[in-house]
Amino acid sequence: MVELTTLAARDSYGRLLALLFAVTSDVAAAEDALADAFERAVRTWPERGTPGNPDGWLLTVARNRLRDRWRSADLRRVVPLEESRDAPAHLDELDVDAIPDRRLELMLVCAHPAIDPAVHTPLMLNTVLGFTAGQIGRAFSTPGATMATRLVRAKRRIKAAGIPFRLPDRGDLPGRMTAVLEAVYGAYAIDATGEALHLAGVLTELAPDEPEAHGLAALMQLSAARAEARTDGDGRFVPLGEQDPARWDRELIERAHRHLRRAHACGRLGRFQLEAAIQAVHCVRPANWRSLLALHEVLDSVAPSLGASVAHAVVVAEVEGAAAGLARLDALAGDRFQPARAARAHLLERLGRVGEAVTAYRMAIELTSDPAERDYLKERLVRLDG
Repeated sequence: MVELTTLAARDSYGRLLALLFAVTSDVAAAEDALADAFERAVRTWPERGTPGNPDGWLLTVARNRLRDRWRSADLRRVVPLEESRDAPAHLDELDVDAIPDRRLELMLVCAHPAIDPAVHTPLMLNTVLGFTAGQIGRAFSTPGATMATRLVRAKRRIKAAGIPFRLPDRGDLPGRMTAVLEAVYGAYAIDATGEALHLAGVLTELAPDEPEAHGLAALMQLSAARAEARTDGDGRFVPLGEQDPARWDRELIERAHRHLRRAHACGRLGRFQLEAAIQAVHCVRPANWRSLLALHEVLDSVAPSLGASVAHAVVVAEVEGAAAGLARLDALAGDRFQPARAARAHLLERLGRVGEAVTAYRMAIELTSDPAERDYLKERLVRLDG
């Protein structure tokens, strides 16, 4: 496909692909047609000027490409077609001047249980935002050819399984929405920050009454708001408690609070809302550790995870003392989990157990992939070990 370079273009790509897929049930064919439309736009718009309705122009070209493909004698020789099943009969019914937004249905297709969960996030980045297999492969540390194969396999699965392009029944929607939210959060976790924030924003617009969509948007905005403060002017890692709040993005924080208020009004609590609430408390100085402890206790009961349990232990250390936090940390099964090792080293240092702290810092350094954080841990180790 033509590589898209702006989020505005990606918005158009996802909306148009969703429309074309809705009437063809063949995501690969819809992608090919849309890629052809974008390619023609790149060739003709600079000379003829941008049309008054760019999306309508693109949809018309793609629609004609699909119609030509269906009529192609070559295709009919290779693939036995049935008019009732394969003809893009409804393409003529699409109103190019009033294009509805069906990206939510497209996201739900990408997160269908019939598709390998490991491909949910790559498939969503590919179909909804138009990222290439090469771009996604780099983000996932996977060869582009391998990622392309996985995406092709998933798209074939969509067609072969006849996955319906519609909102699921009320009983199925929560599970599918959870998969979509996890996929968007997965995009954020692989450092596709801008794209994940954009997808989360799309979700809150398309599913405004889904509290966890607002919770996820708030969580990622609060985390992104502190991004600049995580390193100093020399690129050195700065722990949360030592960050300069003046370097936090207050506009992003306020947007996150609006999402949290909207989620709270829905009256249904979930993991992302709780994690966002925890981050919101951390964005206030001084931090209210007892409020954080109460939130972590609820999070542990709603959505237990190793990462949340490590953070809970750190908060316990602030409220009940380092020994209590260490005892909770040592009860976890996370010997190779870097945050657990780093937290344990810090608590051992606070308790004056220097030898054990040195060993813990060395293990944490071994498990750390971020260069700035690794250098920070090495500095702590040097101060302890000389």
